[in-house]
Amino acid sequence: MTAAPSFADAVGRITAARTFADLVDDAPGQTAGHAYRMLVKAVHPDVAPAGRAAAATAALARLARLWADRDGRVLTTGRATYRVGEVVASGDIAELYAVDGGAALLKLPRRPGDNDLMRAEAAALDRLASDGDPRYRAYAPRPIESFTHEDGARARRTATIVERQNGFVSLADVRRAYPGGIDPRDAAWMWRRLLTGLGWAHRAGVVHGAVLPEHVIVHPAEHGVVLVDWCYSVAPGTPVPALVARHRAAYPPEVTAGKPATAATDIFMATGLMLRLIADPPAPLARFAAGCTYDAPRMRPQDAWSLLGELDELLGNLYGPRRFRPFAMPA
Repeated sequence: MTAAPSFADAVGRITAARTFADLVDDAPGQTAGHAYRMLVKAVHPDVAPAGRAAAATAALARLARLWADRDGRVLTTGRATYRVGEVVASGDIAELYAVDGGAALLKLPRRPGDNDLMRAEAAALDRLASDGDPRYRAYAPRPIESFTHEDGARARRTATIVERQNGFVSLADVRRAYPGGIDPRDAAWMWRRLLTGLGWAHRAGVVHGAVLPEHVIVHPAEHGVVLVDWCYSVAPGTPVPALVARHRAAYPPEVTAGKPATAATDIFMATGLMLRLIADPPAPLARFAAGCTYDAPRMRPQDAWSLLGELDELLGNLYGPRRFRPFAMPA
């Protein structure tokens, strides 16, 4: 934001922003103060277009609140001091807060009883960071710190701080935006990258355990995919510790029966997730999915990267050579 944006653009950005960090560009030299001054200049009622004074006043007031809240409250751990802002998302078991102006996220469980799941996530992210192939590091959030937080009521909760993924939306958001489903060619890059991320995790000794719409986020413009919410993750051969109740039907039989999870568990869930996202999947793709979702884990593919090769061959037969296909969320 090197120059003041238009009135309409500025109002739209301010209205959509969750934190002030959402209003700061990645351009070299861009600072929060500069962004604030440019936005004030753009939406000040004195320069608003005719008939837009009320919208200008509301936008300026919201901008002022976002600016005032940018630093948030101070949280000091054994390693660092953070400024915690507003809640930016609510997960299955935790709230996510903007940290340090939105550069990171604090994940704090609502109940101390879920501390074990929070510890599982911290352990999984640490293992992926240490044992996973660094070429695929972008497929999971980067862990910054895990610690125990004690509130005013002396309740102790395990919390984590991770690097924030900007510009991403969940596959649940995609489904809401496209209730009739998306084109299989758009789903192709999501599916491919999802299998890539899962194969990377499996080779590091981690089964995600909950490949669900809210736990897979995508960057529409850059075609990025990140697996989030590793609270349900386990080592291969270990039962998944908990289910997301509203998605019970999406789990394979071994999870609902409390039996050991394997790479085939994630493959089952990833396949169902992608198939449910596609509008009218072609018959060859539906047959491919059926082969990944047998009730018996031993009947399913066991290696996500090998399965990716099979998917690529199928997609090539259906649609020809791969080419970049722009994808966007509705405004």
